[in-house]
Amino acid sequence: MEAPTERYDVIVVGAGFGGLGAALTAAERGARVLLLESLNYPGGCASTFQRSGYAFEAGATLFSGFGPGQLFHDWMERHGMSVSIDFMDPVVHFRTPSWSLDVSRNRTDFFRSLASLPDTPMESIVQLERAQRQVADVLWELLDNPDELPPMKPSALLAHLRRSPRYLMLLPYLGRSLGACLQAWGVPETSGLRTYLNALCQITIQCSAEEAESTFALGTMDYYFRGTGHVRGGIGRLAWAFVETIQGLGQDVLLAHRVKCIRREEGEWVVEARGRRFRGAKLLANLLPADLERLRNDVPDTRMEALQQRVEAGWGAAMLYWVVEPPPSSSEGGPRHYELVQDEALPLTDGNHLFVSISGEEDEGRAPEGLRTVTTSTHVHMARLQEEGGRYVAEVQERMRQGLGALLPDWWQRRRFEMTASPRTFQRFTGRSQGFVGGIPRRRSLQHYSGVFPRPVEDGLYLVGDSVFPGQSTLATAIGGRRTARAALSKAWLFSR
Repeated sequence: MEAPTERYDVIVVGAGFGGLGAALTAAERGARVLLLESLNYPGGCASTFQRSGYAFEAGATLFSGFGPGQLFHDWMERHGMSVSIDFMDPVVHFRTPSWSLDVSRNRTDFFRSLASLPDTPMESIVQLERAQRQVADVLWELLDNPDELPPMKPSALLAHLRRSPRYLMLLPYLGRSLGACLQAWGVPETSGLRTYLNALCQITIQCSAEEAESTFALGTMDYYFRGTGHVRGGIGRLAWAFVETIQGLGQDVLLAHRVKCIRREEGEWVVEARGRRFRGAKLLANLLPADLERLRNDVPDTRMEALQQRVEAGWGAAMLYWVVEPPPSSSEGGPRHYELVQDEALPLTDGNHLFVSISGEEDEGRAPEGLRTVTTSTHVHMARLQEEGGRYVAEVQERMRQGLGALLPDWWQRRRFEMTASPRTFQRFTGRSQGFVGGIPRRRSLQHYSGVFPRPVEDGLYLVGDSVFPGQSTLATAIGGRRTARAALSKAWLFSR
């Protein structure tokens, strides 16, 4: 006997922050919403998971958008979400064998500190700062006001027209790499500034500064200054707060409901999960393009295939999760974030470049009293993984251990527990095809601007997540989910109801 079909206005598949943002936005607009998630906890790539009595971050560990007037801050205030944010200063401690840099959360102080980096001319820093402020202030104004992204009301269109002279100043940077800009500004290739920018771009827009589309790269330099903080207890606390808020608005959230297939039937979308059937006028899929196609029973779509190819030009990640007793020198009990580069002359991948996040004393539920949990990640080449398998990952993880021992010895020598993970682990737990992370690398290309207007994959079917504009970060995916939900529920292409 066939199970009865339950009907919704909007069905969201995947409770990553793209899906959470889409579901919450649809609920706020009065739609009847169903959110389906294959795991028994929300957050997707930005979640907190439990192993052996400890709680670790699945991937990302620092998050922006928590400043007054920013999206996460506004949602938390509006719905009374009980989530605490730690705003560290310095935000990140950057270390190489020969120099270190504490990244201040104040942009002026940060640029002043760059003068201490090796082989970095002051006149180059002045030119970089001028261009960076010009670009970042324009781009972050859009992220801080996501209702001004399409679809938008006439008032938002008028605001864009008023700001058009500022947009014109972006034209010299479109289709140009940051590396080319740095060369024009006289920044030596061997300078500490190049190392820092290459490392920052690698973890934020998934490619080196030499390759990066300059607008995205200059914008991402503001990441640490724009409401960036540590979610106390893990990013999973924020994901659960979203779930509780969506449920509090009378909507349905079904965890541990892996979707088996989706199909178009009589003008609606039918979704099957755990023997149940759901119908929705709109379907928002927080999935990679390849995973969406698989659920559609391999219905060919050339646009999705092209998008997946761009995803596959990206990276996987090798991880070390460990537990540590804080060293006596650690007088402060707050969370700490380190970025480590072992050899500045080598590519910042495969264990040469590490991002390390250490939980704080007030991160309740992460570890027993007196211990901290640590997440360490590095980028790995997916093509090499396919060819060499586990041997390649094991070599990368051994290099990660060497880097931690050399550049973070006071913490590494006091570890009490260690666990590894690879792209295949990531695929198994998140369902992401092949375990790709981070979305589409923002290498120099005008193609990145083609996603400004949300476009359905098919009538009523939209993609959300880190492969969809505006990009990779947790804030960006939530903004993308919000604007895509607005587009799906709008009657016009440019203007929302």
